[in-house]
Amino acid sequence: MQNHESNTNSELYGERVIASTELISFPNPSPQRIYEISIELPEFTCKCPFSGYPDFANIKLTYQPGEKILELKALKLYINSFREVKISHEEVANKILDKLVDASNPIWMNIKADFNPRGNVHTVINVSHGTNKLTN
Repeated sequence: MQNHESNTNSELYGERVIASTELISFPNPSPQRIYEISIELPEFTCKCPFSGYPDFANIKLTYQPGEKILELKALKLYINSFREVKISHEEVANKILDKLVDASNPIWMNIKADFNPRGNVHTVINVSHGTNKLTN
């Protein structure tokens, strides 16, 4: 049987980067135009708050920027920060939306968290902020 324990208890460099990251936004190059940005984050993980088992999801972010755009590397690191967090599907989708709205102040934003089935249950959480100007 292999021993998978590390020889060190120190935090790995990737874990340090994730822990220290902050969401970053930058000026929208075309704030006069209503347009949509779509980002897919297919490797989201967190833990079930009841069992501790891992939950996996595909996070789809779609938004219409206002004055700011989300920086992609910071977004990736923020999403990765949930890996060891015990949190429900509903709470994590809403928490991500709140944090991204705070960081970018979009016209409209939607988060679709499509969780892998576990125990014969498939959950999709869809949360939005603002008014979609392209469909109205």
